[in-house]
Amino acid sequence: MKLDRKEILKALEAISIAGEGKNMVESGAVTNVITFGDEVVVDLVLTTPAMHIKKRAEDDIRKLIHETFSADITVKVNIKVEVPEKNEIKGKTIPGISNIIAVASGKGGVGKSTVTANLAVTLGKMGFKVGVLDADIYGPSMPIMFDVENAKPVSVEVDGKSKMKPIESYEIKLLSIGFFTAPSQAVIWRGPMAAKALNQMIFDAAWGDLDFLLIDLPPGTGDIHLSIMQSLPITGAVVVSTPQAVALADAKKGVSMFLSESINVPVLGIIENMAYFTPEELPENKYYIFGKEGAKNLAADLQVPFLGEVPIVQSIREAGDYGRPAALQTASPLEKVFEDIARNVVEETVKRNDNLPPTEAIKITTMAGCSAVKK
Repeated sequence: MKLDRKEILKALEAISIAGEGKNMVESGAVTNVITFGDEVVVDLVLTTPAMHIKKRAEDDIRKLIHETFSADITVKVNIKVEVPEKNEIKGKTIPGISNIIAVASGKGGVGKSTVTANLAVTLGKMGFKVGVLDADIYGPSMPIMFDVENAKPVSVEVDGKSKMKPIESYEIKLLSIGFFTAPSQAVIWRGPMAAKALNQMIFDAAWGDLDFLLIDLPPGTGDIHLSIMQSLPITGAVVVSTPQAVALADAKKGVSMFLSESINVPVLGIIENMAYFTPEELPENKYYIFGKEGAKNLAADLQVPFLGEVPIVQSIREAGDYGRPAALQTASPLEKVFEDIARNVVEETVKRNDNLPPTEAIKITTMAGCSAVKK
């Protein structure tokens, strides 16, 4: 019998792909039908790799053609799977915020939050409008460092919508999960709950106009980091490390996470914290307790900028505990240390914006997207 391509297409309208409302012709799943004598070839494109759906589609086509036309027809079904990118979490810019800087560390205990707080107030003193998002869900410390531990954000109306108003301290706008929990209360949340809370603090907040939003990330390279980078187009990352080998090994992983092909966030540089100890009575002496220039050498090895070093000084710890960041100490060596680092961060941000396109929020479509390994 002579097979008519149009008749076969018309017959295929009786079949729908499992999980889809439209028939396979209307949905575009059938891309071509070819006839050769008593042979029919159907080219099919599916959006799911599930084996049972592929098998059912093939069986339905073969059965329909045999029942409608002839059992003697040879039916061949070519199936191609094209899985669309899942963009459920899309990176949205926040109106009014010019630069979003992620401050990270490969491990805990290297002083990342302390550096973030002092960098923020230094940028503020330089005339920039600055906000800090405390994304360290399980160890929020910014409320203590800015002496606003008992503060509670209030709701304000912006363009007809209810928004959280960040807490302001030393002219820095702050939001932290610490504002919504009791000081002694542990945050026992799974990753999705933490990510949802962070999204609310990012997008449901009245940040206003900011030159810099600093995000104090948790230690390591985990779920919160991916959630932040899926939600926001990060301008660049700053990695904090101490000089010893154990910290440097983890800092290297932190840098590689940002630079990996699947994430691709520019690294503005590395800051070396606790670089050396200087006794107050011997200000010219430097004792390299944790090793000398380890983070500086790591920056050179990884070919990323070295942003500066912060010494071990008792007043930095005291200032953080008392809720007044040490960089606010005018005419002090620490003020100069953080001014140099802040100036380097600004310079690297300007270079990055001049030479690179805007960062896109990452789109993780498979578990392979969480790895720097090419698949």
